[in-house]
Amino acid sequence: MSLRHAVLGLIVELDGASGYDLMKLFEISLANVWTATQSQVYGELAKLTADGLIEVAAEGPRGRKEYRATDAGRDELRRWLVEEEPRPARRDGMLLKVFFLGQLDPGQDRAYLRDSAAIMGERHDGLTALQEQVTWGDDNLSLYGRLTLEYGRRFFAMRKEWAEWAEAELAGRAAPPDDSDRV
Repeated sequence: MSLRHAVLGLIVELDGASGYDLMKLFEISLANVWTATQSQVYGELAKLTADGLIEVAAEGPRGRKEYRATDAGRDELRRWLVEEEPRPARRDGMLLKVFFLGQLDPGQDRAYLRDSAAIMGERHDGLTALQEQVTWGDDNLSLYGRLTLEYGRRFFAMRKEWAEWAEAELAGRAAPPDDSDRV
């Protein structure tokens, strides 16, 4: 996925929005699956406009611009949805660290996994709270947003459960020999 298509998709779904509107919606929806800064979003708006995929529909006070998708933009979003195969995420910082936990002092490996489980639990709880705060409607953003949010909740629940399992696996292994008994 690209930020380009995330911004374009929001503009199509909202049937027009300002950069500010997009950032606010991004923060409560897509930021859970795809992060972006304000400068990235505004930069993407400029690129989408230059490529003819969106246009300025209205201008307001202090240079506020509202954008809407062009026919070419709607076609590009549909093309991307149907034709481009999503690339699976290949980088996972937590699992990379797990791979090398053997380099830590005894007990630090389990502490890392315990901390990871706690973080995953907090993220799960955060999405659960968000789910309860959002006023869900029958529109596309509500329907598909709920599906995406539920994926996030289950993902973090699974990672928490896995980290707890991995910690238990390490706790159950034979303790390494104590070098202090050597003469």
